Amino acid sequence: MEWEDGKTLGRWEDLSTDILWKIFESFNDVSDLSSAVEKVHCSAVCSAWRSVLCDPHHWHTLDLSMIKHNFIKTKDKPYVYVCSHSDLTLSRVLKVSLSLSHQNITTLIFNLQLYVPDDLFTYTAERCPKLRRLVMPSWNKIKIDGISKAIGCWKHLESLTIGNIEKYQYLTLLQVIDYNCKNFKELKLMGTCDTYSFASAMVRYLPKLEVLSLRCSMLSKDALMVILEGLPNLEVLNISHCVVLDETHQPHQPFRIVEELDASIVDKASRLKRFITCMRMPTAMHVQEESCSMCQRTRNDEGIIRWHRYEEGMWKADEVASLAL
Repeated sequence: MEWEDGKTLGRWEDLSTDILWKIFESFNDVSDLSSAVEKVHCSAVCSAWRSVLCDPHHWHTLDLSMIKHNFIKTKDKPYVYVCSHSDLTLSRVLKVSLSLSHQNITTLIFNLQLYVPDDLFTYTAERCPKLRRLVMPSWNKIKIDGISKAIGCWKHLESLTIGNIEKYQYLTLLQVIDYNCKNFKELKLMGTCDTYSFASAMVRYLPKLEVLSLRCSMLSKDALMVILEGLPNLEVLNISHCVVLDETHQPHQPFRIVEELDASIVDKASRLKRFITCMRMPTAMHVQEESCSMCQRTRNDEGIIRWHRYEEGMWKADEVASLAL
């Protein structure tokens, strides 16, 4: 194509590789959470652009935390109905990204309210064999077999962030992590973890755990003691904004919330490099302000915080830097 002054308009595929690299490197900025979608769009421009985007440098992290599903809740399993257009968008972005990455993704971040189908989840797992960190989507549409198959593909997994999870899913998850992921060391769980059996399973299957964040969860005092006593390698424990019960909560019974950690818990926690809590303690070890808006939100939501009610992206925060997004 030629302008009136005789200058020729270049083609997109004629852009130099150096210029393309500068364009695509801007998508690797962690503050640009739409980067995955932009890369997918750019890969469709021409073969030259796609070729540059296949470089492993662009695919250490695949961040899908800004992609959400349009859905309505239902009474029957999987308890949500997802708009077909939302499903198609997710499928396209994920499959094209996996194709471009050539199995070089080491960090995969889903939105907690993304309802990934079971077959797409296992498809993703098979194409991310080098994965070290995973932020899980919602569990509603992922089956037990899908969990087992996916974790079986991630031999190098070290860090996992998950939202609220059913007991049977939780036990399966820990078992397959124990069997497959020998370097696993970080777990963040946001939901209900208020039983002795919950903590006992963690001690049994994740004995080498070094970092644990239960922020904005419901936690029993007994479970907390099991964790502190049973995980000898634990270095960092975050229970900030937790609802801590003085005994396992029973249905239809009022909550009895612990307002101050007693000396036995503080003593057990003293061996840790970091013990993070908003609760009062009987020593001057560390006391945060009594007025904490996040603690109040966790109480209002009865230990299973409804993230959609609050500021966008609040679920990504964590006092532990390695688990924050």
